[in-house]
Amino acid sequence: MKTSFRLFLSSLLIMLISSTAMAKQYLNADQERASVRESANTTLEKLYATQPGSKQVIEGAAGYAVFSNFGVKILLAGGGTGKGIAVNNKTKAETFMKMAEVQAGLGLGVKSYNLVWVFQTQDGFDQFVNSGWELGGQATAAAKVDDKGGAVQGAVSIAPGVWLYQMTKNGLALELTVKGTKYYKDSDLN
Repeated sequence: MKTSFRLFLSSLLIMLISSTAMAKQYLNADQERASVRESANTTLEKLYATQPGSKQVIEGAAGYAVFSNFGVKILLAGGGTGKGIAVNNKTKAETFMKMAEVQAGLGLGVKSYNLVWVFQTQDGFDQFVNSGWELGGQATAAAKVDDKGGAVQGAVSIAPGVWLYQMTKNGLALELTVKGTKYYKDSDLN
């Protein structure tokens, strides 16, 4: 009985992830870019309404990236996919990106969330866009910018000069829950 139930849940996970990928294949590249931009703008508007100070932080940064993510977790395994856009604030150049996530540990559910990355330095932004980023673990810290003690309200420090906001349908998340996540350029859209 347990084996049948696990097989059923694993099949459901595969079907959900496959159906999302198949639905997107019917969009042409221009439509998909427009969809990613629209999703990013909606996420930023929501973030600015929830954390008004975030707009100044993002506009003053070297660059930022916005991702929409969808994931499923069934019993001991889970995964997710997402798309996003990275924007160089100086040149306004856009780079379309993807993410893939793998999770282990007990759980059951479907999650949809958005991430807004903020890069204080050009080197940090360039590394993210050109080399990708691998993120593991879980963070709940509130960190400070420079040595002046000013906090980036609602964001989690990922690395020196790199901040991350996580948005759910209910607003700003208090905890960063991305685990085993890889970010990389979308070769179909760039």
